[in-house]
Amino acid sequence: MEPGTLSTFLKRGAIWGFIVFELIFFSLAGEFLSFSDKAFMDLDNMLLLFKQSAPIGIIAVGMTIIMINGNIDLSVGATYALSAIVLLDSMTWPMFAGMGNAVIPIAWGLALLTGVVLGALNGLIVWKTGVDAFIVTLGAMLGYRGLVFMYNGEQPTSHLNWTLVDFAEAQFLGLHTATWFLVAVTAAVWFLMNKTVHGRNAYAIGDNRAAATNAGIRVGPHMLINFMIIGFLASLSAVAFYSESGSVNPNDGELYELWVITAVVLGGTKLTGGAGSVLSTLGGVLAIQLLRKGLGHIGADTETVNLAIGIILIAVLLLDRQLNIKGKEELRV
Repeated sequence: MEPGTLSTFLKRGAIWGFIVFELIFFSLAGEFLSFSDKAFMDLDNMLLLFKQSAPIGIIAVGMTIIMINGNIDLSVGATYALSAIVLLDSMTWPMFAGMGNAVIPIAWGLALLTGVVLGALNGLIVWKTGVDAFIVTLGAMLGYRGLVFMYNGEQPTSHLNWTLVDFAEAQFLGLHTATWFLVAVTAAVWFLMNKTVHGRNAYAIGDNRAAATNAGIRVGPHMLINFMIIGFLASLSAVAFYSESGSVNPNDGELYELWVITAVVLGGTKLTGGAGSVLSTLGGVLAIQLLRKGLGHIGADTETVNLAIGIILIAVLLLDRQLNIKGKEELRV
């Protein structure tokens, strides 16, 4: 076995093994503990699980790029909420009166532009000031959330468009629209990270930023683009969800950044950057959703779900540390 092969295999394959374990465990436990007559692995149940995974999953795919790059973005939840407000509220603006359903692509465009602009602002500050992305995006999280509350006070922003609802609830090949959004984003970002120079540069910068700079990689503009991508994906997630929901509360998206980071870490992406996999992140998202749905299936409350996910995350981080130590030992042999 080549040096590092064992640790790489365990990191990337473990999440899918854990998913299989969850499916088997909750299917068996559900036979004795569930209050529902429906089997846990019922087809409709699994399709709904994919749909429910989409809002977090789309953002998590973008967070994978950021974390591979050696950064982090804590403002994605607030970006998500603000983009949702722009999406729904813009369809009622006087300038678009009388446009009917023709306003929908405009509202989508404005919502997506909101995410790109907020992401660009984060990336520009990180690039030009040299301040750690954790600090910059922590401030952005508070600032953007403030804009959410300033926009409409503590009142929800609502606008239900039945054309949008029909689009969001539509199914193709058995999968809901939101699920197709997640599939398309995962495929696109996988291609970006594995088949393009930009993706290779992301790994190089995350692994050793000084060496990447010496190799001629323009680190600042590269990070700016990645922050714009995650801002875009946070907005796309809002478009996918609120097209159906039609109402956004000022607190929507809170703690999304924690769920997203948890999913990315469970998928094996290193907190220090330089290593990670988009497909494994998708596995992390599905594992979390399966755990939440499975524990609910057998009657566990929300506090138990959060406790279980927290314990698993700590265990994964400890395992990651041991695998890194093992990998270094293999390299020295």
